[in-house]
Amino acid sequence: MQTYKRPESALVVIYDQYSDVLLLQRDDDADFWQSVTGTLEDGESPIIAAYREVAEETGIILDTREQRIQDCHTINQYRIRSRWQYRYAPDVTFNTEYVFAVCVSTPLKIILTEHTAFEWLSKSQAIQRAWSETNRIAIQKFVPDVI
Repeated sequence: MQTYKRPESALVVIYDQYSDVLLLQRDDDADFWQSVTGTLEDGESPIIAAYREVAEETGIILDTREQRIQDCHTINQYRIRSRWQYRYAPDVTFNTEYVFAVCVSTPLKIILTEHTAFEWLSKSQAIQRAWSETNRIAIQKFVPDVI
């Protein structure tokens, strides 16, 4: 029996004290740069998924008391990319995405497990580079402008 992905995910925009944004390059599509994102596991809340995905994809372990991930109170729905449709049940065509953001102090050691490369980019560069529209909007809305 095939196990399908749950069509719910957490998107976590990570930025630093200079408003530079961490973007990750997918290993299955060199043109696809994104913030941390991942599927919610069974019984997992979006905020717990956000902390887990940050740790899994970057090696950054956030202390929930000192480096709180901000719930942006934004939920997106988007059509699942056709090349990834096989991962979901046949009748599932949309994903629900919960948006979060967190400010971290750099420099940080990044340990990639699911991506080919990472870059810290200015807010404007990150908006241009991010592949998905929902990711670009999240960077625009939730990363502060440099003062």
